Amino acid sequence: MFMRRLLFLSVVLFQVSCQNPRKGIAVGFLDAFKDETLEQAHKGFCDALAANGFVSGKNDFSIEYRNAQGDVPTLVQACDYFTSVQVTAIAANPTVSTITAVQHGKGIPVCMMVSPEPVLAGLCKDSLHYPKQLFGVYETQDYIDTSVMLMKTLVPDIQSLAVLYNMAEVQSVLALKRMKVLCEALHINLTSRGINQSSEVQQAMLSMLQESPDAFFALPDNSVFAAFETIVRTCDKKNIPVFTSESGLVKRGALAAYGADMYRWGYQSGEQMAAYLKNPSVLPKPVLLKGRIKMMNRKQAAHFKLQADSTWILM
Repeated sequence: MFMRRLLFLSVVLFQVSCQNPRKGIAVGFLDAFKDETLEQAHKGFCDALAANGFVSGKNDFSIEYRNAQGDVPTLVQACDYFTSVQVTAIAANPTVSTITAVQHGKGIPVCMMVSPEPVLAGLCKDSLHYPKQLFGVYETQDYIDTSVMLMKTLVPDIQSLAVLYNMAEVQSVLALKRMKVLCEALHINLTSRGINQSSEVQQAMLSMLQESPDAFFALPDNSVFAAFETIVRTCDKKNIPVFTSESGLVKRGALAAYGADMYRWGYQSGEQMAAYLKNPSVLPKPVLLKGRIKMMNRKQAAHFKLQADSTWILM
C-alpha cells in the first residue's frame, strides 16, 4: 500500500512539474547573433530591469539568454525552448528575433527592441492592429531623412552614395526604397548591392566601390552589423567615409551617425518589461524610441578633416 501511494505521489508531482516547470519570474532573451552593437541593447535592457528590482538570480527572478549566432533554425529552436519551459515573457533583439518570437511564441508576451515599427516588420497591416502579445520599443524610418541630410551637411559636394541591403530583411528593403527617394530629390546617384548573409559583404563591397562613390551609408541591417569591420576596412582603403544611423557603429569605425543609441533603446525596452512584470494584468503598448543623438568618430573626423561642434558626441 505504501509503495502504491508513493508511486501515485511521484506521478502527480511529475505531472505538476510538467505543467509548471518554472518557479518565480523568468524572461527569455532571444538574440539573433553575436554583435557588439546589439550587445549594447542587451546591456541596457538588463540594467533597466536591475534598476527596477529585477536582478537575474535574485528573488526568484531569472533571465535566460539564447543567441542563435545568425542561424534562423537555431533562433526558432531557442524560441521553442522558451515556450516549453513557459517563460513569463520573451525579450527579442533585433527584428528577426521579434518576428520569430511573435510567430512561434504561442501567445507569450514579446518585448521588442532594435526593431522597426511592427507594420514595417510585416507583423501587422496597420498601426491599429499590432499583435496583441507584442510590446516594447520600435523605430520609424524618419532616421533615414535626418541621416541623409546630416551626410549632406558634412559632405556638401556629395554626388554618389553606396549602400548594401539584405534582400531577406523587410526593414532593409524598405529603408533602401526610402533612401532612393531621398537621393533622387537631392540629386545623389545611389548605387546598391543586395546580399543574403554577412559572408557576402566583402565581395559586394569590392564590386560596389569600383564605382568610386563619395560615401557609404550603412543601413540598419543585421548582415551589415555582423560584417561592419569588413565594410569599414574596405572603405578606408578607398578613402570613402562611412555614415550610419546607429551610434554603436560609430564606435566601430563609422565617421558619423544621427540616430539611435542602442543602450538607450535596450534600457527603454527594459523599463517596459519591468512595468509588465510588476503588473502582468496590463500589457504595455509598443512605443516609439525616445530621441536620437549625433555622434562622430574622433579618428575618422581627423582623417577627413572635419570639425565637430558642441552638438556632437565624439567617440
